[in-house]
Amino acid sequence: MRHVVWDWNGTLFDDHHLVVDGLNAVLDDVGIPRVDIATYQRLYTRPVQVFYERVFGRAIAPEEWQHVDDVFHDAYAAALARAGLASDAEVSLDHVAGTGTAQSLLSMYRHDDLVPLVTRFGIADRFARIDGVRGGGGGTKAPYLQAHLDRVIADPATDADDVLVIGDAVDDAAAATDVGARCILYDGGAHPRGQLEATGYPVASTLTQALEIAGLS
Repeated sequence: MRHVVWDWNGTLFDDHHLVVDGLNAVLDDVGIPRVDIATYQRLYTRPVQVFYERVFGRAIAPEEWQHVDDVFHDAYAAALARAGLASDAEVSLDHVAGTGTAQSLLSMYRHDDLVPLVTRFGIADRFARIDGVRGGGGGTKAPYLQAHLDRVIADPATDADDVLVIGDAVDDAAAATDVGARCILYDGGAHPRGQLEATGYPVASTLTQALEIAGLS
């Protein structure tokens, strides 16, 4: 194992409650009944627009989608003070660093919002690179992971199977499969655990357990 790529939302950053609240702010805005966490987990998928269309029960036109995305991000940003790092995030990052394994951060959160947030928690220096979504987002993670690895893996001797992706979503598993990386999923609340297990990748209840499974303990 030469490199760990961490996910942010729902993995290192314990914000699932904010994401559900942000969705409900959108539903309030468009006049659709709110959802609970179980419904969110059952319906969640990427691209995010497909997820919202499942919740809405109808298609979302491009101009409406931009409004929906803005309402969500405004509500999410206003509530950030109510979220923090996962309880074992810092110890896990320090442990990986102590093994001499490089690590980076790839998130589907807006890049210009991500970097100040990571910096605020005092962990930006743990990562060789931090990438969020630049420009329009909402798609699947696979192309972003490939672009991230193209930038962060300087050693040509490092193959994709030397890379471990740790994330909380089925989309993290799909992205890892697409680029040929290893993956361990963290049960952070995005999906019912059974959906994570159905990917065939190991599922950890904590970040430290994910490192144990990876042999980085």
